[in-house]
Amino acid sequence: MRFLFLGDIVGRTGRDAVIKSIPYLRRTLSLDFVVANAENASHGFGLSPSVSTSLLECGIDVLTLGNHAWDQRALINYINTQPRIIRPLNYPPDTPGQGSVLVTLTDGRKILVANIMGRLFMDPLDDPFRSINELLTKYRLGTTVQAIIVDIHAEATSEKWALGHMLDGRVSLVVGTHTHAPTADYRIFANGTAFQTDVGMCGDYDSVIGMGKETAITRFTRKIPTERLQPAEGEATICGLLVETNAYGLAQRIAPLRLGGILEQTIPNF
Repeated sequence: MRFLFLGDIVGRTGRDAVIKSIPYLRRTLSLDFVVANAENASHGFGLSPSVSTSLLECGIDVLTLGNHAWDQRALINYINTQPRIIRPLNYPPDTPGQGSVLVTLTDGRKILVANIMGRLFMDPLDDPFRSINELLTKYRLGTTVQAIIVDIHAEATSEKWALGHMLDGRVSLVVGTHTHAPTADYRIFANGTAFQTDVGMCGDYDSVIGMGKETAITRFTRKIPTERLQPAEGEATICGLLVETNAYGLAQRIAPLRLGGILEQTIPNF
């Protein structure tokens, strides 16, 4: 199986680039499945129902969220009507939406996608390690499901690494989101789980993590109230990770994707 995970989609320029490119990427990379983090897709803060519809209709199969999940208030009620949008699994009980989704492909193969949020330097949510362990008691990689993808939306690299090692051999991919900077440590762990500390963002990298530079710099240098941060509007770089799994659902090949914008370009060629 081949699937692509795309980093945080930031603002109009990020989502326009993704919407335009997904049909091309699905075709040229022979993709079975696409997941993207969309918590910054609407004006840089949250995900609106209309934007989620556009992203799902372009060929993304599942959208994950994070600490900006509820910035667009309309999503609070809408998320219960759209199972392909998932929020962090370790939100408190009775939070709207679900933290995972099981998708069945047209050929019958099943893929579990889970979204988890870290706690170091983040909101004090429920224990992410316990939450994902509880979820995985219901599924067995290679038998009940053919792939398991885990998005850990977190600030601390240590927390992401720890979760990745804990899940090694039990899931197909553990991938970090949230910091918007693609890391060079994409690899396959000893027991077959693909990992990357942060997959980066789909947005304008001539920015401060996707936001306009001047307002962001003023906030750091003057420590006074400023206008609301706005997404940068230059050409976006689409950042993602391609994973190919074997018959047991474990990773056998991985490669980064960087397309468009100002970062060095790389397109997987396997």
